[in-house]
Amino acid sequence: MQHTLHNVLPLSLAALVALGVIFLGGSYLLAPERAVGSFGLKLPASDPDTRAWLRQKGVRDLGLGLVVLTMMLTANRQTLGATLLVAAIVPFGDMSVVLGSGGSKSKAFSIHGATCMVLLVAGLLLIHAI
Repeated sequence: MQHTLHNVLPLSLAALVALGVIFLGGSYLLAPERAVGSFGLKLPASDPDTRAWLRQKGVRDLGLGLVVLTMMLTANRQTLGATLLVAAIVPFGDMSVVLGSGGSKSKAFSIHGATCMVLLVAGLLLIHAI
């Protein structure tokens, strides 16, 4: 049980989040106006500048997912755990932006807040803090 709790579960959660974020990043790069609905904010305008800003989010998400996958393949558990703890700032920041901008509270908490919590729990399990 201890092996599962400190290895299999957090690694599975990390992989799930990484793949999900890579998928979302790709969505923002390929179809930013369709992907924005998942973020929790309304599209401010449908113009090239707005699409460019949304694509930046796609690049960020794609990069973050690849960092997590790379760390899973190359680093020890403690380093991966620390990386997940640091990476949790991204969904926490996204949640804060959505809430602070009057966006969807349900999406802020269910998407961004939940992702933040999963990263924190997986990271803490990997560094054996819980």
